[in-house]
Amino acid sequence: MTTGPLALVTGGSRGLGRSTALALARHGADAIITYRSGHDLAAEVVAEAADLGATVVALPLDVSDPAAIDAFATDLPAVLRDSFGRESVDYLVNNAGHGTVTPLGDTAPEVLDELYAVHFRGPYLLTQALLPVLADGGAIVNLSSGLARFAVPGQSAYGALKAGVEHLSYSWAKELGSRGIRVNTVAPGPVATDFGGGRNRDNEDSRAYLSAQTAMGRVGEPEDIGPLIAALLTGPTGWVTAQRIEASGGIFL
Repeated sequence: MTTGPLALVTGGSRGLGRSTALALARHGADAIITYRSGHDLAAEVVAEAADLGATVVALPLDVSDPAAIDAFATDLPAVLRDSFGRESVDYLVNNAGHGTVTPLGDTAPEVLDELYAVHFRGPYLLTQALLPVLADGGAIVNLSSGLARFAVPGQSAYGALKAGVEHLSYSWAKELGSRGIRVNTVAPGPVATDFGGGRNRDNEDSRAYLSAQTAMGRVGEPEDIGPLIAALLTGPTGWVTAQRIEASGGIFL
């Protein structure tokens, strides 16, 4: 059984979630990661974390499905006992997400519904369901986006929902402060992952444009974000709560 801190990272099989889980492993933390369909990718994270001396358990979860969230929360205490010999989670990282372009005048209602279900309702209901097993003195990190600060055509719905997530962080920090639970937001800028079809990773024209708009002169990488989240959770940051930390390399300043 393990003795270090334990995190739960949604969408942990790839991209920013994967980077976060492995960065936590380097900080001596174990993790439960969730995945929607990428079982094989999740298994790779489990193996890589083991090489770093950490225990990671991968569980399926569709955060857009309230029934799946309820079932996950019901089953989690047994996983905690059997895999980690404990009854609580120290950290929650609400990371799972997807990207969809929503031009005004050409966006179907079901597209908006799915964005809402994944990016706002999902983190809300999951956090609510996990409150009984979230340790006092723990921490939550909600993933937002630079798009909550600046405007890009076709990203109004996604950006607005992420702005809503930022408000959740402020409110939850107030509501959970009496338990010593910190709640912060990390807002990445463009990152080279498969998010949104991999445009920030694979489209050279897009990468060149975004790099030219960024103070640091390049598009972000997952390794720019995961270690930041891990440090915010495990580092000497116990007096930091209700903060929005944008990790964008200084884009659109």
